[in-house]
Amino acid sequence: MQRLVAPSLLAADFTNLKRDIEIINNSEADWLHMDIMDGVFVPNISFGIPVVEAVHSISEKPLDVHLMIVQPERYIETFKNAGAHLLNVHYEACSHLHRTIESIHNSGMKAGVTLNPHTPVQLLEEIITDLDLVLIMSVNPGFGGQKFIPGSFEKIRKLKELILKKNSKALIEVDGGVDDTNAKALAEAGVDVFVAGSYVFKSENPAEAIRKIKYPV
Repeated sequence: MQRLVAPSLLAADFTNLKRDIEIINNSEADWLHMDIMDGVFVPNISFGIPVVEAVHSISEKPLDVHLMIVQPERYIETFKNAGAHLLNVHYEACSHLHRTIESIHNSGMKAGVTLNPHTPVQLLEEIITDLDLVLIMSVNPGFGGQKFIPGSFEKIRKLKELILKKNSKALIEVDGGVDDTNAKALAEAGVDVFVAGSYVFKSENPAEAIRKIKYPV
């Protein structure tokens, strides 16, 4: 399968947000990743619904919305109406995960589940066939610019084995410390979708940075 790249808007220049989104529009990126943080589930606050709506009005890429919030089930329709294409909720934040995934699908969005670094992939065994995507956090969630956790490789391989075992169509996404030095190895481990923030938006040529992840040598 072709590798998908989803630049993370958290690393963009918020004083020139429209410019940075246009850069992504004109690149080979496939999605635009948006991290929604509430200051409760993770120790940081990012942006809310008005920003998602504004980004949706400019972005030509589907919005990959990652909810790092408590009680994400309360906001499914809200994010659908704001323009989310794929809604990603944390396993650790959902008391009734199957119901939440079902609600996301019923709203017309793709549904994903995110696992924090300490959460084993085996916990998804009973729901993996219902998912469109699983996001592996390769850093601790809440802040950009962190270093990649090496143990994520083994976790990705285990997730790939589970997907094949259960005949699931779920894609594997990875977020945290992704760049041109590990993109090839991540793809070989089973990653389909690469989230990259600082590596893309802090580079002199973001479009070229995206290309290096999408077509690693």
